[in-house]
Formats: sequence, structure tokens, C-alpha cells
Amino acid sequence: MLSLKSVRHLYGAREALRLERFEAAAGEHWLVLGPSGCGKTTLLHIVSGLLRPSEGEVQVGDQPLAALSGSALDRWRGRTLGIVPQKLHLVPSLSVLQNLLLAQFLAGMPEDSTRARAVLDQVRLGERSGARPAQLSHGEAQRAAVARATVNRPRVLIADEPTSNLDDANCERALDLLQTQARECGATLVIATHDQRARSRFAQRLELPQ
Repeated sequence: MLSLKSVRHLYGAREALRLERFEAAAGEHWLVLGPSGCGKTTLLHIVSGLLRPSEGEVQVGDQPLAALSGSALDRWRGRTLGIVPQKLHLVPSLSVLQNLLLAQFLAGMPEDSTRARAVLDQVRLGERSGARPAQLSHGEAQRAAVARATVNRPRVLIADEPTSNLDDANCERALDLLQTQARECGATLVIATHDQRARSRFAQRLELPQ
């Protein structure tokens, strides 16, 4: 499902990432581990097409990302990937349900409120569908972001530092949620974190050096 070959990325003269080969099969759950500044977020941005690598090849499914640009890349991303960023970026002026419907619209998909409500039920937010992001607790906002990321049944689900600043119990809940929703979609899951507590949950791990 994911294939990266001879990928290298530079910010100016600084090398932010060097990865000779990384492959993840459909439905696998991967943990990308490493200290701050090792290139974890850069890797996620390259996989999601938000950043073009300075060198190398990136393919998701049967789609080489170098062949896409502009609106075609945006539509592909909306239909293929689910992204849970470290800063959740829920649209504050929209309700939780409307945030999910917006994700469908931006992917060029028909509005399907039945699907959106079903996903909110799966993450235990059915009764909060009309709430605005500012009315949610941190845990509720995180569940809303996961629901938004999975409403379009992505083939790949990506999360950046989802357990940052969480206590042990909420760390476990966040990982449970991501793995459960990935299984529900049949998606390949890639979580990037410096949090060593997540290590035991993943058989597949990629460790990036400083």
C-alpha cells in the first residue's frame, strides 16, 4: 500500500530525512518512532503528498505521487488518506457533524450524513454531533478528528503524535481508537510519535535516528 524508495528531503542545506526503503502492506499497523527533529512529521507529509521529497519515489497503492498535482492531488488525498494532525484543526465555526460533511465535500464526494453520523456513533460522539469544537473536551475533539479522518473510508490512516501530553489511560484510549477505526476501514495505519509507551502495541515499527 505504501512504498518509498531512496527518499531524501532537504530544508535548505539541512537534511531532514533520509530513508532508503519503507513499505507497508494494506491493513498493516505501523509505528514510526524517533526523537523530535528526526523527520517523523516530514515523512508523514511526504506520504500524504503535502510535501514533495527532494529525491526519491513515493507510491500509495498504485498511484505514484509525483504524477499528481494541484486539485487532482487534493481530491486524491481526500479520497485515499485520513489524516489526524497533531494540532487537530477542526473548523471552529462548524459543528462536529458539519466538519465531517466538509471532509466529504473537499474530497469531491457526495454528502452522506448517514455515513457521517454512523462514524460519530462509532467514536462515541453521536450525541455531540451538533456541538462546536470549542464545546468539546480534548478527548472529544481528538475523537472528532479521527471521525473526520475516517469518514471517507481511507485506504491509509495517518496520525502525528496522537498521544502527546496524554496520561497513560488516555494514551491507551487514543491508540485503541486509531487501531479500531483503521480496522473498521481496512486501512493501513501509520502513527508517528516519540512516545515509547506506544511501542508494545505495534509489531511493525520504523525507527528513525536523530
